[in-house]
Amino acid sequence: MDYKQIFDYARELDTILILNGGEGQIDKTFFYLTQAESGIFEGSALIVSQDGMKIITSELEEESARSTGLEVIVAKGREDFNRIIRKSLENVNSVGINYSAISLGMYKDLLKVIPDKEFIDVSNSIIESRKMKNDNELAKLRQAAKIGSEIYEEVIQSLKEGMTEYELASKIVYEMMNAGASGPSFSTIVGFGPSSAIPHYSPSDRKLKKGDFVLTDYGALYKGYCSDITRTAVFGRADSKQKEMYNIVKEAQTESMKIIREDVNGKDVDQVARNIIDSTQYKGKFIHSLGHGLGLDVHDHPALARNYDFTLKDRMVVTVEPGIYVTKYGGVRIEDDVVVGKNGFEKITSGPSELLEIS
Repeated sequence: MDYKQIFDYARELDTILILNGGEGQIDKTFFYLTQAESGIFEGSALIVSQDGMKIITSELEEESARSTGLEVIVAKGREDFNRIIRKSLENVNSVGINYSAISLGMYKDLLKVIPDKEFIDVSNSIIESRKMKNDNELAKLRQAAKIGSEIYEEVIQSLKEGMTEYELASKIVYEMMNAGASGPSFSTIVGFGPSSAIPHYSPSDRKLKKGDFVLTDYGALYKGYCSDITRTAVFGRADSKQKEMYNIVKEAQTESMKIIREDVNGKDVDQVARNIIDSTQYKGKFIHSLGHGLGLDVHDHPALARNYDFTLKDRMVVTVEPGIYVTKYGGVRIEDDVVVGKNGFEKITSGPSELLEIS
């Protein structure tokens, strides 16, 4: 990771402070810059300057921190941590802070530790830096996509009448971790029958029966990087409506992908898929954007949305996920992950092209 590229978007600064709080307040930028592959780093900090980076952390994270090859300072408690922060920044007037990743409480505490500094928000600079992936990041994203893609056949063939959505969700997570993932990249979605019409559905004890749609939306986490995959199948024989919905969504995905390349506007990609779906009886049934950025976060940045101007750039990774949702009947969504290229795209997920009917 060339950490200095973050200053390409924050030229007025020469020092950035990345702060982690407790559980739920971890800034993924810490892992983006350090490329740490283990550790949680709660209550840790990263000081980034033109001259290098140093991690300030506890004994709990010392070994994980040193595995990065960066300078590491171990704090003996919170007072010592604050002292190290003050000492490290004593000759700095302006400090870049990722406002989007710190809580109000963390900000107030920081004001007490270094009250004499000017804080400058660098959250937009960080977002811009993280959008384009380097070779190391792309390798991790490809592996996350590979793991998620390859476990699907094993998972879908395990369907049996009467199993619950909970059971299938746990099977997905087990197979991903068995294949080398460190865990799921987000809470796994499994929807049977009418539940598949709810895009952000949470699995329940609903039992599988013949004729149900089986929608699975899941992702593998590999060395901190995420995949995001949605597949839709039918348990038993698909009826004509199910086949029709699937084929329309598949066409919308295929045709919209064809225009993905550098300098294309994301809303134009969305419009291709939306036009196809809206030209059918399912007009208005595609109720979300076509896709989003993918990286350390499963929703890394906006990308493909009808009301959002977003220019695609080489080495961005985005999802393409059109869907049709019919309330009380069911839904179809097909989602794949692609790398944007100068003259096209690389699809890094794989899966069935036709609607699977699992007997």
